[in-house]
Amino acid sequence: MEKATLQPRFKNSQHFKDFWSKGNGKQLTEFSGAEVSFKDFEKFAPYFYHVDEMGDEVVKDVYLTKKFSEASREIEGYIRNGISVNDNIPESVKKLFLQTQQIPEWLDYELLKSGAELCMRSNIDSLISLRDYCLIGGYDYAYLNKPLIATEALKKGAVKRLSETLDFWVNATRYNALEVHAKGYEFAIKTRLIHSYARLSIKKHYKAWDTENWGEPINSWDMMATYIGFSLVFLHSLKKLGNTFSVEEEKGLFHLWKYVGYLLGIPENLLPDDKKQATEYFYLWTSVQPPADKDSALLAHSLLNESLENPILKFKFQRKNLRYLHICCTWFLLDDDVCKRLQIPDVPNRAIFPNTKIVINKIYDNLIGRDTRIKRGNKAQLKVLEDYLSVTKNSNFH
Repeated sequence: MEKATLQPRFKNSQHFKDFWSKGNGKQLTEFSGAEVSFKDFEKFAPYFYHVDEMGDEVVKDVYLTKKFSEASREIEGYIRNGISVNDNIPESVKKLFLQTQQIPEWLDYELLKSGAELCMRSNIDSLISLRDYCLIGGYDYAYLNKPLIATEALKKGAVKRLSETLDFWVNATRYNALEVHAKGYEFAIKTRLIHSYARLSIKKHYKAWDTENWGEPINSWDMMATYIGFSLVFLHSLKKLGNTFSVEEEKGLFHLWKYVGYLLGIPENLLPDDKKQATEYFYLWTSVQPPADKDSALLAHSLLNESLENPILKFKFQRKNLRYLHICCTWFLLDDDVCKRLQIPDVPNRAIFPNTKIVINKIYDNLIGRDTRIKRGNKAQLKVLEDYLSVTKNSNFH
């Protein structure tokens, strides 16, 4: 069936206008020097109905023809050992692995290193940014969340979901992580195939899927927006929390996520090179997204209450305090309108913690050398990941 031509259907809606005229969108435009307009809308709109067919074919040929555990072992073998043209394996597998083993001409290893160093030296602020701006802010886009609802992510629980996101992010942002066969490369390929598996499951089992309005499940345009979250939105959050970064580190962050996006099968022309481009791309995408709905609020509350459910902290008062601090950061980093739509609870003295963080970051920046900050940040992030994995791997979190 011929798809209806997509329009920037929410461009005159109040939530869109407010976001870009006085909210986070305005801040992003000022931060990046972007010139937002709809002149390139037709160039991007088709990607709302475009998916990673290469990944889908691998899932059909491998995961849907044998036991899941057997298929996973087979794919792991290809990830870790590579393949050659002559191997006796499905054509779809050859195609995907020859693409991801092929290093693009534009890849710059020094920039990858700078991007990884920014992620590490930003220490726990990186994790606050991911959680309290990138993840929870993404829940404000109702259609973007539909695959999570369709695959019953709420039943799996926020602890498990957060643990998986953290595992992916940490492993993609270490030194040399994205070299072929390395850990970050492995996470990118596995994530790509999980997306394909989820998409095929949704198309087969979720009869209520509204392709015309929501786009294809986990479509290329939504994927672009998600990865702009890891680059542009993440960088903006670090700045709001009082972190500084060099031009080289900023370039490196965009380069790192451009390469991760390439490994994930996102079309290269959707992957921005810098914050100006990312903001202009993001502007167009937000015009097809309605504001938060009841599912968005459920996802946001599930993430906020993760602090209460997570047994990493031993005592109840510690967990309640951690939840309070995350709420403070969410109100500080996101627009008030977005927080109200997501029904983020209002709490007293919510500006104290973020403002204290800004002061501490400025002092820390002047007193501690860059190399030391990278080492400390790496160690702190690995410790948080280790705590999450110990909880989710040895417990009944499903």
